[in-house]
Amino acid sequence: MPTDARGTVKISHYVAAWKKTVHAEGTVDCLVTAPGLATLTAKITKAEAPVEDWVGKRLGFSVQDNGKHDRVGLSWTVVNLDQNADGAWNEARVGTCMAPAPFAPVTKGDYKVVHADLPELPKG
Repeated sequence: MPTDARGTVKISHYVAAWKKTVHAEGTVDCLVTAPGLATLTAKITKAEAPVEDWVGKRLGFSVQDNGKHDRVGLSWTVVNLDQNADGAWNEARVGTCMAPAPFAPVTKGDYKVVHADLPELPKG
């Protein structure tokens, strides 16, 4: 099952507004694939300033493997918001296996997604 996935994800994300690359690390708690596409979530265990408040949060990631034109989706950017009763926007909780569609082009590096079908569910 996707929630049986285990491993570590290391994040190195350049934030243009801060002119800084932030680093964080987390424990994977879900990984699911389709041909050319992967989605994973991880609970963050380490994070440097100015994102140290990520520690303890679950973040979602998606990757679209398009050869030299890959794309990524990141839950901590503009797409994971929830509107409260007063109309204000707040960061929404990320559940296991939840990540936005890959919306941002990868400008450096290359991802390789290797798809694996899920096993059939047991009968009964």
